Amino acid sequence: MASQSHKFSGNYLVLRPNQVSVFDLFRLLWSHELEKKAFVECPPEKFRENFRRKWLIFMSLSAQKLLLHAAKPLRWFGEKLEMWVNLVSFNRNIFVLLLNFLRGKVIMPERDSEVFLSFLGSLDRRVALDKNIKPGDSRYYGALAAMAAKISYENRAFVERIVRDHWKMELLGYYSFWNDYQKKSNTQAFMVHDRRTDMIVVAFRGTEPFTADDWSTDVDLSWYELDEMGKIHGGFMKALGLVMEKGWPPEVEQDNSRPLAYYTIREKLREQLKLNKETRFMLAGHSLGGALSILFPAVLALHKETWLLNRLEGVYTFGQPRVGDKKFKEFMEIQSQNHDFRYLRYVYCNDMIPRTPTDDKTFLYKHFGTCLYFNSCYKGKVLREQPHKNYISLFVWIPRFLNAVWELVRGFILPLIKGPEYKEGWLLILLRFWGLVFPGLAAHNPQDYVNATRLSSHRIYQQLQGHHPMKGSYLA
Repeated sequence: MASQSHKFSGNYLVLRPNQVSVFDLFRLLWSHELEKKAFVECPPEKFRENFRRKWLIFMSLSAQKLLLHAAKPLRWFGEKLEMWVNLVSFNRNIFVLLLNFLRGKVIMPERDSEVFLSFLGSLDRRVALDKNIKPGDSRYYGALAAMAAKISYENRAFVERIVRDHWKMELLGYYSFWNDYQKKSNTQAFMVHDRRTDMIVVAFRGTEPFTADDWSTDVDLSWYELDEMGKIHGGFMKALGLVMEKGWPPEVEQDNSRPLAYYTIREKLREQLKLNKETRFMLAGHSLGGALSILFPAVLALHKETWLLNRLEGVYTFGQPRVGDKKFKEFMEIQSQNHDFRYLRYVYCNDMIPRTPTDDKTFLYKHFGTCLYFNSCYKGKVLREQPHKNYISLFVWIPRFLNAVWELVRGFILPLIKGPEYKEGWLLILLRFWGLVFPGLAAHNPQDYVNATRLSSHRIYQQLQGHHPMKGSYLA
């Protein structure tokens, strides 16, 4: 019998890490009738049990269980690391910090100030838009989306200052949204109006490195199937505003203290777009934020929000994981064709996140749209799918390691060729070293995606002209 919290879906798989014990995890691979366990919920008549499926469920539950226990120390470590990095920055460098300490004049950072940087922001301190990419340039929206996705990781005061002073745009809203399943406000986004192009940009924050809830959302293999849309990653649906017991009702009565992402953003867009019939909007996000960006128009389509979809210029995602199955892919291809919006999925080199969850016979997650793939020299190609579509592959480990070595060396060469704005700081260099151990991990940082949008040639965007973003010929 379907749980009351999932009655909106007739087919689903829900994993409950808070109800699984360590003993259960060890028994899981040899257990039978998993659907009868408290930590796995699904319709018994539709659950197909095999070893690979059980292995992936084991891996997902183990990771989520570990994250549950590691949440507080992980957050503590992240806060201390961010504070230390900002402390050094506020005092110019480590040597001045020591001197200021001896003089009793240390400048202490404030976490909510307009100059306090997140960990990801500290990897790439660029905040201004590229002055060489102006409105009308074929690269403009992609470059703007990449910067919006990057600064979405920052606090409200920081974002407000950058949007106002550097971008010369208007901040329409900065939000922290409620997750009805995790019972926390852990989905963030902001909206900005670029009056030069009359474009509203909605940017979703991605996975924060030291936030266990975000990682749990990513590694959760739960999914829900909706008749119209197919199977969709459950963690992403919950983060966007899925309502327990109701699913995706067309309208909900919201608690102002617990706003839901989809419904709040939709209402704000309705208000803003009614002010001027020429105004359009675009969606952007890195990592988890990219998944939420492409799921948002899917729910608009589910609710027959034709007026809003016709005002959507495009969806720009960076290092985005897969969101749904083949049916979801086909559903979104139809929506993009009917409403004529662009979906560009940027993938940098060996980034591991766009290669998850797996596209295999077990879970059948599918990418779609136009893939703009960039190698480690930021040379781009227009493809249907990135090379080596799944991350787990023994045959590409050595090439990935060698490429990680090159990325480390490249950080010292690139500023000499392209200018000081491409200089990599000590924190990013340390991350590059860590990337030697886990090739593909360092490649996920927003800095490489900003570089890709700025250093790419016009040619790759010219290839996009003349065919629909979801169909047609793709040139390599």
